[in-house]
Amino acid sequence: MSRIKEHLLSIVTYAAPIIVVGAVVLLLGFLCVKGVPSLSVALIFGDASPYDVLFSGVPVFDGIWPACVGTLYLVLLSCSLSIPVGIMTGIYLTEFAPEKLKRPVTFLTDLLAGIPSIIMGLFGFSLILLARKTIFPQAVTGLWLSALCIAVLILPYCINSTVIALSSLPEDLKLIGPSLGFSPVQSTFYIRIPLALRGIMSGVILSIGRASEDTAVILLTGVVANAGVPRNIFDKYEALPFKVYYLAAQFQSQAELAQGFGTALILLLQTTCLFLAAHYLRRTMERKWL
Repeated sequence: MSRIKEHLLSIVTYAAPIIVVGAVVLLLGFLCVKGVPSLSVALIFGDASPYDVLFSGVPVFDGIWPACVGTLYLVLLSCSLSIPVGIMTGIYLTEFAPEKLKRPVTFLTDLLAGIPSIIMGLFGFSLILLARKTIFPQAVTGLWLSALCIAVLILPYCINSTVIALSSLPEDLKLIGPSLGFSPVQSTFYIRIPLALRGIMSGVILSIGRASEDTAVILLTGVVANAGVPRNIFDKYEALPFKVYYLAAQFQSQAELAQGFGTALILLLQTTCLFLAAHYLRRTMERKWL
């Protein structure tokens, strides 16, 4: 009987990654079959000239260029708010926090990681309503509010990845710094963090992916259709996830549905480019520090 269980366990062990890879290949294949025929310059820039759009600021009304720019701004702004705070919080919890503080902060971080994104969107919308009734009657939703809410949403990814990366290092490394005359802060930043960099950057990559694909948060905090390229962080904006949702829900012809598949493929390509940039940054930092 034990042999049968071992064989079944072996079959499941080998089948699980095959199923995962097969599901990913199937999804990507379906998206490529539906989306590749729609890829064109007109999909991105519409009837406008790419040169005029890029160098003269000509607005695009029937392409997804404003959504591409809005998504990029959203990811960069939210990650710039969340990643430094998350990494520094993870370092503090692992290296310096007393035990009586570490436990409640860890619990709150895990609780924040389980909050649905729609709740975070409602929080942002309620924040604007509260500001209108109190200190800022002209408060409106916009890119800044979406970035702030997504920054809070992805904060646990950075914190937990930093904690796990530092906690997984051998305890003997803590003795190297004092033996060289380093202070605890110097030992952490010059010895332990460079060795944990790969795990920390994994959390950064996950944060980028989550920031670029979330739709529920931005629905309530500033994204609109046909808003154009945002001029500043207080403007309304367009985003690729919302564009895909809008086209899928409101399409009135097969051409618009095909445009939705093409937009989804562009979103995937943009996220892949951000991932590759994060990987390049990680490899550059590893070569410099290690």
